Amino acid sequence: MYGNLANTPDSIDTGMDSIVIVNHLEGIPGGKVLDTTGFDPTVIKAGHVIIKNASDVYKPLPVTGTLPASHTIEGILVSSILTAKPFAAVMVRGTVNVVASPYPAHITSDVKTALPLIRFVDESK
Repeated sequence: MYGNLANTPDSIDTGMDSIVIVNHLEGIPGGKVLDTTGFDPTVIKAGHVIIKNASDVYKPLPVTGTLPASHTIEGILVSSILTAKPFAAVMVRGTVNVVASPYPAHITSDVKTALPLIRFVDESK
């Protein structure tokens, strides 16, 4: 998978990123370029679940929240990125504020089990 390095001016609202990712302790070294084929939103927001297929291709979890067959849960996106420029920092250890994440319903027991070094908290209380 290759990313497009064309420098088209774009803006992303990252105002919630530091509220969603409360504590980023460790990530996949060097990050990953995500395969965003079929992912409709133009921005992948911080806190989005990142998955991997059997061919080691990393992707954002579909908006439906359904884990596709032959995929595993790998981490959480650290900061918001454009779908067109999917260069991702993927957290594997830290703390996520679930209620501020883009799809809180996606943080299921399966996600929590797959990512035991990430604490999922409700900071609204």
